[in-house]
Amino acid sequence: MQHLVSSYGLIAVFLLMTAESACIPIPSELIMTFAGALAATGKMNFVGAVIAGILGNLLGSYIAWIVGRTGGRAAVLRYGKYVWLKEEDLHKAERWFERKGDVAVLVGRLLPVIRTFISLPAGVAEMNPGRFGIYTAAGSIPFVLALTAIGYALGSNFNTAAKVVQDLGYVIGLVVVVAVVAFFVRRSKQAHAN
Repeated sequence: MQHLVSSYGLIAVFLLMTAESACIPIPSELIMTFAGALAATGKMNFVGAVIAGILGNLLGSYIAWIVGRTGGRAAVLRYGKYVWLKEEDLHKAERWFERKGDVAVLVGRLLPVIRTFISLPAGVAEMNPGRFGIYTAAGSIPFVLALTAIGYALGSNFNTAAKVVQDLGYVIGLVVVVAVVAFFVRRSKQAHAN
């Protein structure tokens, strides 16, 4: 990934951030901190890197939103039973997203792992695309700016710090996975009790 960013510059930042936001698990933390480190050495424009990262986040998020919007509902209705999701659960999620979707997208864009996938449920819940874009941008701007600034500040010490950032992302991801597994175990027990 560093090779792509080093070789292709801003277009690689844009495409990698697009892929990450379209639910392809690429560590955006590494992309943007590396872009910032390159900016510190004069090999990349700092503002250009931030703009490429934000625009990539927006495009990729809309791709995932469209996937959720066009196929997500049908997938949940068809395959949800295998993970104890019923149509009623989908309706609850949609109502919840109507009330709290803005905050979910905004906060979700700031959290590793969640930021990669938050667009799918927003699409399934048919969140207004304009509001979705506004809150996606509002969450992406500080995330991308902060990571790029951290990379810039680290400069030549990037590789050491990138490992720490990546490990932190894995810890947060593990917590999310454990929470999701606990949710489904609880749902399974409730389903079998009924």
